[in-house]
Amino acid sequence: MSSQHKTGRPQTKSMAEIVPIRRRTGDTVFAIAVLAFAVVMLALIGEQTKFVKRLKWTHQPAFWPAISLGGMTLFALLYAAGSLRRGGKVSSPSGLRVELFLWLRAVEFVVWFMVYVFAVPLAGYLLSTVVFCLALTLRMGYRDGKMLSAATAVGIGIVLVFKTFLSVKIPGGAVYEYLPAAVRNFLIVNF
Repeated sequence: MSSQHKTGRPQTKSMAEIVPIRRRTGDTVFAIAVLAFAVVMLALIGEQTKFVKRLKWTHQPAFWPAISLGGMTLFALLYAAGSLRRGGKVSSPSGLRVELFLWLRAVEFVVWFMVYVFAVPLAGYLLSTVVFCLALTLRMGYRDGKMLSAATAVGIGIVLVFKTFLSVKIPGGAVYEYLPAAVRNFLIVNF
């Protein structure tokens, strides 16, 4: 990591030379957004958990949440300061717009998951999980029969592991009410 200088002594490189930090256009925007989120969460800690009188400070219900949110705020502040100090200038508004759009594309998968969460009480865990796996497989561009079969197998496997083997209590789907009693009970217990 060092090179020879004219004098014969090794010359040490700085950390910036060894590991160059390339800042993207939206880095500062992201750093400020994380800092704002951390500050808001820290400000709302009193709404979500309490400090109880006559308990040691390490036994307080709010102790670990306060430690974690304090750390999050501290490191978000350091990240934002570092981003601003290293040239937090936006190279171009169009570049920032493109990068922010890339970030927002990830929100699509949050929407997919929320649709799945709302579908489970209606259609049941098995049907919702298999349809969700198939829909995401198609969304990702896989149309091959092997991939669709694998997605179906993964969906069934997820249901078997969580509902049957781990006995996770997931409410039965509203659609089960229209089935004969014996089939309905079997599906509610196992799927």
